[in-house]
Amino acid sequence: MSYKIRLGFMMFLQYAIWGAWAPVLSEYLINNLGFTGTQVGLVYALLPLATIISPFLGGQMADRYFPTEKVIACLQLSGGAILIYTSFVSDYPTMMWLIFLYSLLYAPTLALTNSIAFINLKDSEKEFGIIRVWGTIGWIAAGLILAGWRMLANSQEALAFRGDTLMLAGIFSLIMGAQSFFLPHTPPKKEVKKPWAFLEAIKMLKDKNLAIFVGIAFVVATELQFYYILTAPYLTSGAIGIDASMVSGVMVIAQIAEIFVMAILLPYFLPKFGIKKTMIIGVLAWPARYIIFVIGQPVWLVIASLSLHGFCYVFFFTAAFIYIDQVAPKDIRASAQSLISIVTLGLGNFLGSLFAGWIQTLFTGADVTDWRSVFIIPAVLTILCAVAFILLFREKKKINV
Repeated sequence: MSYKIRLGFMMFLQYAIWGAWAPVLSEYLINNLGFTGTQVGLVYALLPLATIISPFLGGQMADRYFPTEKVIACLQLSGGAILIYTSFVSDYPTMMWLIFLYSLLYAPTLALTNSIAFINLKDSEKEFGIIRVWGTIGWIAAGLILAGWRMLANSQEALAFRGDTLMLAGIFSLIMGAQSFFLPHTPPKKEVKKPWAFLEAIKMLKDKNLAIFVGIAFVVATELQFYYILTAPYLTSGAIGIDASMVSGVMVIAQIAEIFVMAILLPYFLPKFGIKKTMIIGVLAWPARYIIFVIGQPVWLVIASLSLHGFCYVFFFTAAFIYIDQVAPKDIRASAQSLISIVTLGLGNFLGSLFAGWIQTLFTGADVTDWRSVFIIPAVLTILCAVAFILLFREKKKINV
């Protein structure tokens, strides 16, 4: 089997796992288990918190000690078992600890799957988008499978098992764990003068321009959580009126757009216009989407605005991972990917989860949320990020030596 097919299937499963629970778990926790907005924010903050703690360890193991594919396999097999058990849990403290334990296992794989793809591709600018787009397809597949299962349960008047979102994620994780043993063999680079790869990755931030880039990416990442955590409750609220059983299917509009942007537009834009111009488009798409959420009408426009996620995510975060791969020395690329993951998926998403949960609670009274006030916050902050990025960031030349 072609190594590109294996890498594509890896990405499919990696993001099917995440896509099975991230878009709709908040709706389940709020409407079925009665969690508060603050509690939901804390649950969603656990994966970002784990992304602060564990990815450097995963990067260090892959860069220096063990083959990357075996590290991914062990992490996913363990994580899958925990997710399946968690699907039957309903009390807040137990769920918090189990989700945190699972997150410690899943977090390193976000950087390691990028790293193993970059290492085995000949031209990351042209080829990575084609590989990574399978992750988006996996996210969509997970949402559609979940929506289909719930529609089937409703049609047969069966009691829907709302822990199904975690159960499905666990099944995908076990499959990925088994598949990872068949990924391209990617051994560590043991014969190097500097053994601590993650320290070398941190030293990259001495470059002022790279530090500016990482800082802006951090702020943008905090606002990403307003979309991931609050979109499902927003769409199923009285303001929009989407049925809860259909929301995961509706939200895949974002990933369908992401496929188009990643597979067709990104391979064209990056070589032709460079990192900065590509990312400017991405960062401008963020406030555009949140402004539409603030307006809230007509409903078709709100739903259509989900497609802006393709530009928000691909032209900013996917481009960021490609940029880091270009400027990082080859012997620390896994740790460099872990660095940007820690800053964005870790620190940014952690603080963003707490912030989004707090804002939702702040503007909720008598069980009714003022969604316009909620989404004006990320709209303003992403506008400021766009201005800062345009004025301050200077594209750095490739290193990879």
